[in-house]
Parts: sequence; structure tokens; C-alpha cells
Amino acid sequence: MAAPIRLDGTATTSSLDKRTTHTGEGTWFEVGTGACGYTDTDSDPIVAISAQIYGGGGNCNQWIYITNTANGQTAYGKTRDECESCGSGDLDMSPGLFEELSTLDTGEIPISWHFMNKDWSP
Repeated sequence: MAAPIRLDGTATTSSLDKRTTHTGEGTWFEVGTGACGYTDTDSDPIVAISAQIYGGGGNCNQWIYITNTANGQTAYGKTRDECESCGSGDLDMSPGLFEELSTLDTGEIPISWHFMNKDWSP
């Protein structure tokens, strides 16, 4: 049986985010230099997370597992930017990443997603 985790100063909410499954809308954008300070291209698997979750950038370079809940397609994206217009569960993705989940002309897709462990990489 699972036991609750007590926040006693050693755990933070950002370290627990990876265990939370978020739901929202997925969109795409043309990437460049993101809020994390890296310059990427449209073919890179890049994700911009909501400003509410981005905070001070503690999730920069953390991988995210994303599911298009309409068709079941899945993909991994790397957190490299902040999306100020996104709702808390929304993700804005590079065209290359979005195309792993749907076609660009779809524009917006229903998604669920969660952070992978900070040291994880595909």
C-alpha cells in the first residue's frame, strides 16, 4: 500500500511534479531561443511549459512524456521554454515534436503528460 509523502523540507513540489499526470491542450510554435537560454530548431523535440509550472526554470532540460489522448500517439519532448499563454496543463511543442502526435494542420490536440525523472533521457 502506498504511503503519503510528507513535505518535510527535503522534497519540493517541483520534484514531485514528475509523478503528476497533467491534462490540457497541445499546440505547436516555431522555436528559437527559449526561456531556458538554449537555441533550438523546429525539428528538435522541444516543449514550452506553462508559466505556472515553469516558475524559475527548475524543469529546464527535463524530459516530458506526452500522449495525444485523441489517437493514443506518444512522444518525448525536452523542456526548453515557457509558454505564457498556456493554461497550467497545456504544452506548446516544436513542429517536429507535434508531428509525432498529430499533423500540424490539426493545430490543437487533447493531451496528457508527465515529467520524467530529472536524470532520464531517451
